[in-house]
Amino acid sequence: MSDLRVEFKTSGGVVQAVSGISFDVRRGETLGIVGESGCGKSTAGRAVLRLGDVSGGHVSFEGTDVLTVGHKQLTRLRRRMQMIFQDPVGSLNPRRRVRQLVTEGLAVTGMSSADRDQRARTVLDSVGLDYDRFADRLPRQLSGGQAQRVAIARALAVNPGLLVCDEAVSALDVSVQAQIINLIEDIKEEFGLTVIFIAHDLGVVRTVSDRVMVMYLGKICEFGEPEAIYETPGHPYTRALLDSVPRADVEDGFAGPALSGDIPSPLDPPSGCRFRTRCPRAQERCTKEEPQMARTETGQYVACHFPMVPHRSSSRANATPAAEIGLD
Repeated sequence: MSDLRVEFKTSGGVVQAVSGISFDVRRGETLGIVGESGCGKSTAGRAVLRLGDVSGGHVSFEGTDVLTVGHKQLTRLRRRMQMIFQDPVGSLNPRRRVRQLVTEGLAVTGMSSADRDQRARTVLDSVGLDYDRFADRLPRQLSGGQAQRVAIARALAVNPGLLVCDEAVSALDVSVQAQIINLIEDIKEEFGLTVIFIAHDLGVVRTVSDRVMVMYLGKICEFGEPEAIYETPGHPYTRALLDSVPRADVEDGFAGPALSGDIPSPLDPPSGCRFRTRCPRAQERCTKEEPQMARTETGQYVACHFPMVPHRSSSRANATPAAEIGLD
């Protein structure tokens, strides 16, 4: 993904939801995207599949720019790019049976009814649902965890290469969250999937991700392996997010001071660094110059003029490049 921009026109002006972000996802890895509500992480995930209008940039998947292809080719591409949504029940057609929901993406391919039923049996078994027990149930007859398993089975039925999970466990009970997370890990290995895992729960993201991307107000703050980001965060915003997680070993349950001020409006984001209005390390340079990604001594990439971990060099030439999703 390169220079992705997503903007929405409203009566109050133009909302800058995603503002020129670039990142890569390697084949077979899980990329976790984390940040506060409104940071643009879900919008970026939806843009990967071109679900809605995109203002600019490039999304390359298996050698094709998703944002420029025609409708027929996009339909074919989407069989290889599937999404799991936050509301498991709301994402399913309430009038269709589970076996129909799971195979609805195959009906347009001309696959016979018998083959579709066999495929439904296979993928339902993969997500831990007995076909004979669940095939004829309606979504209202499912628990949240069961509905999310059906949504995952529906995605798997078309043999995707990329799975985008948009807050896929946030609406579920904690015990069910663990089951679904383990399931996603299992099917990733079984089906050879590349996964983009979007969440606001820092603990969940650390557990499932091979690399982590932190977003704030439509921009990427930090990008790298979870060990580096969680143990030695380079961006003040990442540090603040980690300090906001309740802990048993510190006074009042929180490790650090809360961020001051509110998130600025995406209608009129701050000049320079977008985090500067809430950043305890902000200086005059931050108001005038937008920070660019640079690698730190601990290995992650940070967009900050005054990072908490020193840059590896003053050169910006080692900034993280954009690459094709699922192809590296």
